[in-house]
Amino acid sequence: MEIEKVEHASGGKGYILKKKLLSATELKDKVGMFAEITLKPGCSLGYHVHSDNAEAYYILSGEGEYDDNGEIRTVKPGDVTYTSDGKGHSLENKSQNDLVFIALIINN
Repeated sequence: MEIEKVEHASGGKGYILKKKLLSATELKDKVGMFAEITLKPGCSLGYHVHSDNAEAYYILSGEGEYDDNGEIRTVKPGDVTYTSDGKGHSLENKSQNDLVFIALIINN
């Protein structure tokens, strides 16, 4: 699987590493993305609002600070987040270890 380095994803700090788990052909039009994302220490996925889709994260390893539409909380392995259409979120790795999670974007 190819790993893509995305600088300042959604206006975030540093970069993310995105490993697409299924291709666009396999996803068809129902799923916008199904990927494993890695945030290195000090990196973040910037705050963004979803329009015509929703997104869920499943935290695999590490710890992060998650902004759920203005409510900040710590996420750790086993946690699941969900951001519905019209809502926003961000995730920052403030730890010394990689933060790895599965991201799933569901199209409306």
